[in-house]
Amino acid sequence: MIKNPTQYDAVIIGAGPAGYSSAIRCAQLGLKTACIDNWQNKNGQRVLGGTHLNSGCVASVTLLESAKLYHALTHQAGKHGIHANHMTVDIPQMIQHKDDVIDALGVKIAEVFAHHQIDSIHASGKLLNAKQIEITPVDGSAPSVLEAKHIILATGSTPIKLPYAKVDNEFIIDCFAALNMHNLPKSLAIIGAGVNGLELAAIWSRLGAETILLEAQENFLSLPDQQISQEAYRIFSEQGLDMRLGARVISAKRNRNKVDVDYQDHDGAHTLKVDRLIVATGRKPNTENLVAAEANLLLDENGYIHVDEHCRTNLPGVYAIGDLNLLGPMLAHKGIEEGIYVAEQIAGQSSFINYDTLPSVIYTEPEIAWVGQTEQALKTMDIPIKVGVFPLNATARAQAIGQTEGMIKIIAHAENDALLGVHIIGAHASELIAEAVLAMEFSASSEDLARTIHAHPTLSEGFHEAALALKKISVHVPL
Repeated sequence: MIKNPTQYDAVIIGAGPAGYSSAIRCAQLGLKTACIDNWQNKNGQRVLGGTHLNSGCVASVTLLESAKLYHALTHQAGKHGIHANHMTVDIPQMIQHKDDVIDALGVKIAEVFAHHQIDSIHASGKLLNAKQIEITPVDGSAPSVLEAKHIILATGSTPIKLPYAKVDNEFIIDCFAALNMHNLPKSLAIIGAGVNGLELAAIWSRLGAETILLEAQENFLSLPDQQISQEAYRIFSEQGLDMRLGARVISAKRNRNKVDVDYQDHDGAHTLKVDRLIVATGRKPNTENLVAAEANLLLDENGYIHVDEHCRTNLPGVYAIGDLNLLGPMLAHKGIEEGIYVAEQIAGQSSFINYDTLPSVIYTEPEIAWVGQTEQALKTMDIPIKVGVFPLNATARAQAIGQTEGMIKIIAHAENDALLGVHIIGAHASELIAEAVLAMEFSASSEDLARTIHAHPTLSEGFHEAALALKKISVHVPL
C-alpha cells in the first residue's frame, strides 16, 4: 500500500538487474524509493529480477549446468573410472531445479528491498511527464498516479518477433518457452546463432536433441575476436551442432506435430522438418507503452531512449538505464553499473563507468569471454599490436578436469605494451575474464601480467603464459 506517493525521491520502473540495483543504491543513499515491476512467474506470483533472472541468463546458466552434468556422466565419467548403467534425465525435475534457483534469488532481492524499506509495487508503469508515473496494478485494481523527484526507466528488453515465424509457444517457441520445455525434442532448430541461440543450443544438444542453428549472417559470431569465433565454430561443430551460415529463413509453420522450416542459402531453397523451432534472433528495448506521447521523451526509430553520457534523458530528472539506451551492449552487469551510477548522481555523488573495460560472456560449453578490442578492429584503426596466444590444453589443470578445448589471447600495444584486449574460449572463461578486466582497469601492461605469479596448476596461469607468449618465452608450449 502506498501511504503518501508524493514523498518519493526516486521511482524506478523495472526490477531487473538495472532497476533493482538502482533502487537498492538509492535507498542506501537515504532516498525514499519505490520500484514498479509487473513480472509474474508461471504460478502467477510476483517475483523480482526481471527477464535476466526469470527467463534470461540466470535461467539459461542454471539449465546448462544441469545439462553439462548429465552429459559428463553419460560421455566423460568413464575416463575417470566411474560407470553408471541406465542413466536417465528427468526434464521436468531439471526445470523445477532451475525454477527453485530463480525463486531463491528472487526472494533474496525481495529481502534486500525490505531491509532498505523500498516500496515494491506490482504494477505496470507509464511515464506521464518528468514527475509523474501512471501505475496500473497487476491485480486489476484502479490505476493511480505516482509522483517522484527523480524517475529511472529500467524496463529492459524483449525478444524480437519474426512475422514469418510466429510464436505459439507450443511448437514455435521463444527463448522463455525454450527454458521451460518439459519434454526433450528429438530434433530442434534455432533461428539465430548469436548469443541466445548458442546458449540454448548448448543446453538441449547436451541433453540429446539433434540441434540445427540457422544463421542469416555469413560470418559466425561477429562480436568476439575472429580467431576466437573460428575456434568456437570448430569446437561446436565437433560437438555435433549443425550450424548453417547464410541461411535465411523464409517461413516456419506447424504441420501436425512438426514444424516445417523453409530457408534459403547459397545452394538454393531448403525445407527442414523438426519437432520444435526456437526463435532467438535478438532483442529490442522494452519501451512499448512505457511513455505517454505527451511526455515528449526522445526515442529513436528502434525504440531506444536518447540519453547523454550520464544516462540522462531530455526530460529533467528522468534517466534511462540498461537495455533502454545505446551506451553499451545489452548486458546485465552494464545495467547494474548504470543503475548504481544514476543513483549516486541523484544523491550528489560523483562516479564513473568505464565502458571500455566492460566484459562480455557467452555461456556455452566451453564458455566465451572477452574485454577490450579485437585484433581485427585494432588493425582497422592502424594501431600497432602484438599478440600472445596460449592453448588451454597445455595447462595441467585443463588436462586434469578433462576440459582442454580453447585458448587465451592477449593483445597489447606494440610500442607501449598497454593491454588492448583479452579474449578467451575455454572452461570457466566467464570467471577468468575478471583478471583481464581488473588488469585493464588499472592500466596494466602485458609485462605486468608476465611478472605476476599465478598458482600452478590452474586455468588462470594461462594468462601468465599468454603474456609470456607476447615475448616469445612461453614455458609450456614451444614457440
